[in-house]
Amino acid sequence: MRSILFILLFSSTCLAQQRPNIIYIMSDDHDADAISAYNKQLIQTPNIDRLAKEGILFKKNFVSNSICGPVRATLLTGQFSHLNGVKDNRTRFDSSRQTMPKIFQQHGYQTALIGKWHLHSYPTGFDFWKILPGQGFYVEPRFINMQGDTSTYHGYATDVITDEAIQWMNQRDRNKPFVLHLHHKAPHRYFLAPLKYIQQYHDKTFPEPATLYNDTVGKGTAWRLQTMSILHDMKLCSDLKVDPAYLMDNPLLKPDAAEINYYNAIFNRIPEPERSSIKKIYAERGKLLQEQKPSGKELLKHKYQWYLQDYLACVASVDENVGRVLDYLDQQGLSENTLVIYTGDQGMYLGENGWFDKRWMYDVSMNAPLLMKWPGKIKAGTTTNQLTQSIDYAPTMLDAAGIPVPGFMQGISLVPLIKGQLKNLSRKNLYYHYYEDKADHTVLKHLGVRGERYKLIYFYTVNEWELYDLQKDPAEQKNLIQSQQHKALLLQMKNELLRLRDLYSDKEPAGELH
Repeated sequence: MRSILFILLFSSTCLAQQRPNIIYIMSDDHDADAISAYNKQLIQTPNIDRLAKEGILFKKNFVSNSICGPVRATLLTGQFSHLNGVKDNRTRFDSSRQTMPKIFQQHGYQTALIGKWHLHSYPTGFDFWKILPGQGFYVEPRFINMQGDTSTYHGYATDVITDEAIQWMNQRDRNKPFVLHLHHKAPHRYFLAPLKYIQQYHDKTFPEPATLYNDTVGKGTAWRLQTMSILHDMKLCSDLKVDPAYLMDNPLLKPDAAEINYYNAIFNRIPEPERSSIKKIYAERGKLLQEQKPSGKELLKHKYQWYLQDYLACVASVDENVGRVLDYLDQQGLSENTLVIYTGDQGMYLGENGWFDKRWMYDVSMNAPLLMKWPGKIKAGTTTNQLTQSIDYAPTMLDAAGIPVPGFMQGISLVPLIKGQLKNLSRKNLYYHYYEDKADHTVLKHLGVRGERYKLIYFYTVNEWELYDLQKDPAEQKNLIQSQQHKALLLQMKNELLRLRDLYSDKEPAGELH
């Protein structure tokens, strides 16, 4: 009898070891240009770069709706926003739905989610979860546990999330393979890094994007209405940590009561003596504003540098903690049988067009970093220019585990691509639809199609079209919609947009697109 039990236990353990573990790490608003494997001009990220060096880097990976909640719902379901029900950040995700983690559970996997959730309902399909309420705090973060209790944890959010993930891996059932979702808050606004990285980045100077000083002359309605200008819409005391006391005598910069309260709420969470050390560094900005009183382009020049300093300091902490996870896998002998995926929930404007934030179908926002490492399955140092999308994440993870991809998922598995069994994907165009309209940064509803070379966008609430040649105009500055030379192409792209809208069963806007 003991022999039979031993054989069954041994067989179960072997089966668990044969099926890969999967760790999916997603940061919030981490743009590809803030990863040195993509762009070495802004920051060095040696730990995230390891995934590219030892695995594959996707150069043309995109989301289908560039905003936090919808991307997370797409991750769970493999579906576009109109089918998974989460079109914007205000909609509650229906946790009774069949989802990727539930399917993993049904096939004998342990599942865990730690970090940012931002879908209003509680997670389901996870054997263990611990989530930040809403956006969460950077310092002394609070977490909701599976019993619904909320507790404050000492430390910095990126460190704490990683601590909790490693603790869960230590305590998991080692007879089962696992799927771990590790979701960082960083580098989301409002940007606040640990003191050591603030000290490292606060005096760095970064190259300015060619379009930093763009204006809206000749642009469409959507460009003119947006409220994501670094100069006009990024508030100094809440976004860039300038003490309100330095701004009160400047009518152009004077903060209102809500901004002052938010500033105090941020800094009151930082324990001493770190708080005083951080405020001393940021006081340099306030003194400059008082002494020089910059405005217009000169003010934008300073605000851009401060934005990058704060943002990239947060990224540096993310990179450090990715390294902690990779080191843990190495030390525990788990690396060889673990697929590690790293991405951001979308792209992020780092000064292009003078903007911050995301939401647009323009490539800066639509493009998201994607790197994977899976020893023995993915050839080290691989890159791909194939068009991939966030709807593909769930099918890829399931397929990697040998689990059939359900028919309700609209994405495709990238496993044949990453294993080198397939050079080119049959899908040549990507569909995009942004729904949130005038909330927050006033980006109008739009949908479109993105191909290898051309992109068509339709802002349907104002009936305006934009067409871009991404080969000749990668910054998407010249709208070709009135070009006689591109009339045939425009018709072709409109037909493809209609085809994809029907293929993916999107009903908005109804009728033909003119």
